Amino acid sequence: MKKSIALLPGDGIGKEVVEATVEILKAIGEQFNHQFQFNYGLIGGDAIDQKGNPLPEETIAICKESDAIILGAVGGPKWDHNPVELRPERGLLALRKELDLFANLRPIKTFESLLDSSPLKKEYVDGVDFVIVRELTGGLYFGKPSERIVRDGEDAVVDTLLYKRYEIERILVSAFEIAQKRRKHVTSVDKANVLESSRVWREVAEEVAARYPDVTLEHMLVDNAAMQLIRSPRQFDVIATENMFGDILSDEASMITGSLGMLSSASLSSGGLHLYEPVHGSAPDIAGQNIANPIATILSAATLLRQSFGLEEEAKAIEKAVENVLNSGKRTADLAEGGKSISTKQMSEEIINALADDQDIINIIETYS
Repeated sequence: MKKSIALLPGDGIGKEVVEATVEILKAIGEQFNHQFQFNYGLIGGDAIDQKGNPLPEETIAICKESDAIILGAVGGPKWDHNPVELRPERGLLALRKELDLFANLRPIKTFESLLDSSPLKKEYVDGVDFVIVRELTGGLYFGKPSERIVRDGEDAVVDTLLYKRYEIERILVSAFEIAQKRRKHVTSVDKANVLESSRVWREVAEEVAARYPDVTLEHMLVDNAAMQLIRSPRQFDVIATENMFGDILSDEASMITGSLGMLSSASLSSGGLHLYEPVHGSAPDIAGQNIANPIATILSAATLLRQSFGLEEEAKAIEKAVENVLNSGKRTADLAEGGKSISTKQMSEEIINALADDQDIINIIETYS
């Protein structure tokens, strides 16, 4: 198989974790007889510094000419005082709009070898395995007007939460289709006791649920959902929610696993060109030190192979290799808890070695290459 992948390393540790992931993909390509072409583009603060634009036109072109996209991270204090239109995050928001990346999937799954890294008790997090499906291109983050105003002679602000019915419907359809392949339970999170947008969200959720009689729908208010994620996270299978609620809840849920460095994500488009990225940010305080955890980006690449290229066995091979390395006790600094840690590059090398050494993975390679 020949496929092209757009690489948008971005800022901070984005460059390091993307390069570590490229090495994994090269190893998979060699072992399974695939050819991956990597096309680099600028985004975020790096793009501002080099091109004066957080999302240059050439980056958009590179993405559209590729079969899938891997993003590192954007942002950092260097650009905090820039005008809004020259903030690194504007590049990511613009890319989501340009490619219609409307559905953000964030798997939350604990690894047995890392249960002690979670701030929650082991008995609460053991066996946690759910997905948050977040609407990504509507809501408060994109509504207009969003500005400071004067009202009744006073300084005031206004933000607009706007959703079209089809935007709500398509994200809920995505959630139900994912649930059909899992444990067949969708928790739709809203604030229907206060917000009109949430009342419409709930109406549409009921309409969509009628098309999937094999999937159970549960409604949950967002404040209760935030509590339940800590109190009883194992109850969830698929959580579906709007943009801002999903942003907050997914960051909260990320701590169940013990580290943001473990969590992958995928942003799916209506046209089939999808973007894959770690949940963590650019971590400028550790950038360039070769200590960042690349596993979230590596697992995002595994999802890319599965979701965009249909390469299930290759994705499983990466996931198995990651699990084997963690089971062996190897840890980057974020997971070492004061013990001995390995570098970003070393973690990538350990995973590549696990791909080559594990007999189960060797059997997969021999069967499908």
